[in-house]
Amino acid sequence: METRPPLPPFTPETAAQKVRLAEDGWNSRDPARVALAYSPDTYWRNRAEFIHGRAEAQAFLERKWIRELDYRLIKELWTFAGNRIAVRFAYEWHDDSGQWYRSYGNENWQFDENGLMTHRHASINDLHIAESERKYHWPLGRRPDDHPGLSELGF
Repeated sequence: METRPPLPPFTPETAAQKVRLAEDGWNSRDPARVALAYSPDTYWRNRAEFIHGRAEAQAFLERKWIRELDYRLIKELWTFAGNRIAVRFAYEWHDDSGQWYRSYGNENWQFDENGLMTHRHASINDLHIAESERKYHWPLGRRPDDHPGLSELGF
């Protein structure tokens, strides 16, 4: 049986760890790796798109990172209870024309007993920004531990 620690029920420490692990995974921009954090029958609502199952989640991520270039993400724990976690996030990216965006949103997550995410509900808004307005300048990949989070950046 696949497991993805930390496992529910979450504590303040394990919920924060789960959020950072999710952030790290998404910042890898590796759809196959990221998809493994979700149950085989995972259910997502991402904006107005509905995704059923790990294979559809992986395909969604492949499309996402072809379009959202130089993607960098910060997630922050909002609250948690039992096997559920709520996060807020912001990520920066640009399209193939060079237009930069900062996308803000909230996610509600539910996990099975093995720590795999069974449900992901995401609400996201995109803001056009100038390249000079970017706040995320770390090399692509994992956000450095000393980089400010959302609260420190005033988001």
